[in-house]
Amino acid sequence: MKKPGHIVLLVLGIVLSLLGFTMAAAGAAAAWFASSQDDGAFFTSPTERYTVSSRALVSPQLDAVGEGTPERLPFDVGTLRLRATATEAGREVFIGIAPQSEVDGYLAGVHHTELREVKFQPFRPVYRDVPGSSTPAAPGAQQFWAASASGPGDQELTWNIAPGNWTVVVMNADASSGVSADLQAGFRSDLIKPAAMGLLSGGVLAILVGVPLLVLGAVGLGRGGGSSGQLPSTSAAGHGASAGATSSALHFTGQLDPALSPWMWLVKWFLAIPHFFVLFFLWFAFAVTSIISWFAILFTGRYPLPLFHFNVGVLRWTWRVAFYTYGAGGTDHYPPFTLSRTDYPANLEVDYPARLSRGLALIKSWLLLIPHLLIVGAFTGTATWAWRTQDGPAGVINDRGGGLSLLGLLVLIALLTLLFTGSYPRPLFAFIMGINRWVYRVLIYGALLRDEYPPFRLDQGAFDPEPLQPPHTDGTARQT
Repeated sequence: MKKPGHIVLLVLGIVLSLLGFTMAAAGAAAAWFASSQDDGAFFTSPTERYTVSSRALVSPQLDAVGEGTPERLPFDVGTLRLRATATEAGREVFIGIAPQSEVDGYLAGVHHTELREVKFQPFRPVYRDVPGSSTPAAPGAQQFWAASASGPGDQELTWNIAPGNWTVVVMNADASSGVSADLQAGFRSDLIKPAAMGLLSGGVLAILVGVPLLVLGAVGLGRGGGSSGQLPSTSAAGHGASAGATSSALHFTGQLDPALSPWMWLVKWFLAIPHFFVLFFLWFAFAVTSIISWFAILFTGRYPLPLFHFNVGVLRWTWRVAFYTYGAGGTDHYPPFTLSRTDYPANLEVDYPARLSRGLALIKSWLLLIPHLLIVGAFTGTATWAWRTQDGPAGVINDRGGGLSLLGLLVLIALLTLLFTGSYPRPLFAFIMGINRWVYRVLIYGALLRDEYPPFRLDQGAFDPEPLQPPHTDGTARQT
């Protein structure tokens, strides 16, 4: 990639913009949270049931404020509210907050359960069982609790957060085994509003600086350094790569290597990690420049040429990496780190449009693409499955899952065939190329790069289809 100065501008712009959008999103969420506290209300978690067979349920360590912080501050750092209800009628529940060291000493040698993590939608607690045989004294008789509540029915405690390391403990009031309670946590703080304003202000400032730097970098890289908008003079043109009656403005090629390594595909995902890292940031830049281009199209009817070259370059880079790895596995040649055209087995070109419809820019990226998105989703969407594992009486501790799209499955079948036979099935390769070509046609249209609606057609093979010749006046096709 040339023009180091523009690369630096692009990198700085991406980093500042990412940081800015993250801070602004966090600030907006915090501001919404703060607005719900105007009447002193708590921000609460859903009430969920926690059930363990041990004598105590212990929360992860709560690091409040930090060591060395004055015990008294001129504002409310935060107030924690906990509610607990025993699920078994007539049983008394205990809930308390105490220093970590005191809880560790109290539960030493006692069978208890640590709550490692809580996942919602669906609700699923992740536990770690700590074995033991000792019987603890009744929790309500201990003097080290900073706040506690005990008894039948609904129990509630509130605690002003203080410096130190703290732990929440839920037990039966008589310290017996088998704890089951419906729990809810609530929080409020005087720091949320100023923190929200600080995050919003910092985020907006980073965006105002980062986005112009990003656009300047993209413009510099796209000005003569991306795609010329015309077809390269390669063998692809001889296979119908020019636009015609049945071809689109996207010129999409991928040539299968005649001598693929049977095993190299097993490590390509690892070898391509640097590309995945770079493409993550390039696609963020792609999104920003696409939004800028949308406004340009809306007001001028034209896609800014340097940004067009840059965005086509991002798509070209993505296709090269996909062809090398998960999208086809059709070559062992390592993809180059560049937005520009290179002599690589996979290539992507888009003809630059002289004019673009302002009206279509409003609807084509979402409404008009719905039929194609359904089809592309069937090709590339993953079917997932999940299962759970248990560790003794403490319940669920692991959640595993996986998924594979139709395109991914076809590529996997082709590569497994290559592994065991030494040959990549060419009919399957042609079909895989057809799916990829359809996906990228939809990407081109959705990214506003062209106005021609993608055809509902699976054009298979390494090269674009030959354009149909216009018919003679007598209705017969012209012979070539």
